Amino acid sequence: MEMAVGFHRTLTPSFSVNPNSRRLSSSPILAKRILGQTLSSPAITKLPLTFRPLTSVRSSIKCSVSEATETQLEIADKKRQLMRRRDIRNIAIVAHVDHGKTTLVDAMLKQAKVFRANQFVQERIMDSNDLERERGITILSKNTSITYKDTKINIIDTPGHSDFGGEVERVLNMVEGVLLVVDSVEGPMPQTRFVLKKALEFGHAVVVVVNKIDRPSARPDFVINSTFELFIELNATDEQCDFQVIYASGIKGKAGLSPENLAEDLGPLFEAIIRCIPGPRIDKDGALQMLVTNIEYDEHKGRIAIGRLHAGVLQRGMDVRVCTSEDACRYARVSELFVYEKFNRVPAETVEAGDICAVCGIDDIQIGETIADKISGRPLPAIRVEEPTVRMAFSINTSPFVGREGKYVTSRNLRDRLYRELERNLAMKVEDGETADTFIVSGRGTLHITILIENMRREGYEFMVGPPKVINKRVDDKLLEPFEIATVEVPEVYMGPVVELLGKRRGQMFDMQGLGAEGTTLLKYKIPTRGLLGLRNAILTASRGTAVLNTIFDSYGPWAGDITTRDQGSLVAFEDGTTTSYALSSSQERGQLFVGPGSDVYKGQIVGIHQRPGDLSLNVCKKKAATNIRSNKEQTVILDTPLVYSLDDCIEYIQEDEMVEVTPSSIRMCKNPKLAKKTRRFAPNPFPFHCVFSFQ
Repeated sequence: MEMAVGFHRTLTPSFSVNPNSRRLSSSPILAKRILGQTLSSPAITKLPLTFRPLTSVRSSIKCSVSEATETQLEIADKKRQLMRRRDIRNIAIVAHVDHGKTTLVDAMLKQAKVFRANQFVQERIMDSNDLERERGITILSKNTSITYKDTKINIIDTPGHSDFGGEVERVLNMVEGVLLVVDSVEGPMPQTRFVLKKALEFGHAVVVVVNKIDRPSARPDFVINSTFELFIELNATDEQCDFQVIYASGIKGKAGLSPENLAEDLGPLFEAIIRCIPGPRIDKDGALQMLVTNIEYDEHKGRIAIGRLHAGVLQRGMDVRVCTSEDACRYARVSELFVYEKFNRVPAETVEAGDICAVCGIDDIQIGETIADKISGRPLPAIRVEEPTVRMAFSINTSPFVGREGKYVTSRNLRDRLYRELERNLAMKVEDGETADTFIVSGRGTLHITILIENMRREGYEFMVGPPKVINKRVDDKLLEPFEIATVEVPEVYMGPVVELLGKRRGQMFDMQGLGAEGTTLLKYKIPTRGLLGLRNAILTASRGTAVLNTIFDSYGPWAGDITTRDQGSLVAFEDGTTTSYALSSSQERGQLFVGPGSDVYKGQIVGIHQRPGDLSLNVCKKKAATNIRSNKEQTVILDTPLVYSLDDCIEYIQEDEMVEVTPSSIRMCKNPKLAKKTRRFAPNPFPFHCVFSFQ
């Protein structure tokens, strides 16, 4: 096996390692990755090394993955009568959240001349959803393509947040390789581990892109060594461990084979994709097979099925068979056919195997189904995604303000919308609740379900949601609950309160390290998913808004015990009405308020946070008594600024007996009327009996 270790414009050594060495972890010199940082170890075994000059950056990219396995793959292909297309590359760009995937795709599109020279292009062009732009994250995977040296490169931008891992798992069915983008300071993070694990399970080739190399505290040697150790932990093969490394600055549009010597464009990155990512392996003369991995909707064309053609040729107007399994098949006709060129969908008459295309005309197509040959077509293996870990209860709005702002308020509207979400969102599950107007929605995390709530709210739906609950399992009469890996980046001065907070929530620290020269510490915990509910706001408060929390599902483990997530109670409105300054001036002494003067409230609505445990009923609508005696001076009322909670904050705040009322214009919290009758949790009266005090 040949490993291209370092590349420069000058004379640079390249190492050739004896191919007889089997596991990289057992070979000391390979375990160091030879790429930068030297790690302390016992005696180093001497391996025969050969040196050869490398003349140019562009011509020096030699990907040992494709070269070492080429002959074996070709032999296997001949046995199975398969062939590889050399004119197409299908890649997915995967990374942890905020490591620069979408920005890197922007630079790739611009340098591939996708846009005109005078065309205005907004930032993060792939984040086309309004919600994605507001939150600054990618939620849905999207397809585009570029052409480089007569080779078409289909690019799929994927979400970076762990709650949307189902999108990544679907997309990996369409590609042969991935660009693993890693931040030059943070290195591999929890979602990096998840997406890399899935890519390695599929057997995909991996090109590691160390992004943001222009950051002042960049430490590329540490990042490469950490990434290599991650490959070893995930049981990667020798060929997969010998990955190509590209150093890049996505925002500047530069890339290179060494951090000190970047080219003026992304040419080295494009060369690495062509060289290291194999073309799609296809059965050109076989029966038609296309696995549907994504679905879009168009007002004029209807449902659009997106996927990669595995075998055969697909033509416009062709009669096909749509298969879910061997027994469940139906017939349909392809009315329109599209391929991705640059940033648009372009109509096509014929699509050959290996390319990614969009198919119109099949109204009832679902993700995971196979579009096959009408006569001899057979289904491909179905897409499998991991099980959800958190569930929430959705119900119709029962507050006195129902119907004021929303367009869809009935249980039938709510049911239809939730079950329609299942057609696209494979990682989500919907079940009927205990009553006809209640539905249980399960997802990968609270953010996964919160995005659904926000989308429904903008579509005009009005409903209520309960607090998030974890999904437990019982195995051999033992109760198991989901555990997650939480990584917290926090300045050293606030590390004490954060560690104390995580300890109270049953978190166990297993790693702590400093990050560069920025005075930031990286803490890694294994913590129950229950302990993460409401943790984000608490950590931001403890660290004065400087901490960054990232989590990802790890495994199921034994029940960790009781966890207290909130120490303070709620301030609850005593009656219906409109809030007044006079009433709020005395109420704000009891805690922090969510409402200001002139707001409409109803009985049972949560209007603030009590400064002590237990709930407290308040009359925030009380008016000042009007008398015929004029006071000498009007009393000036000074009110504190009310707290403004977002949808995510409200869902983190509520407890077992509380709910969030969601309407297109407002987000309110209230006590659950069904539970409030059973358990009155208001603050106890210090004088339970009617007492008469007389003072002499």
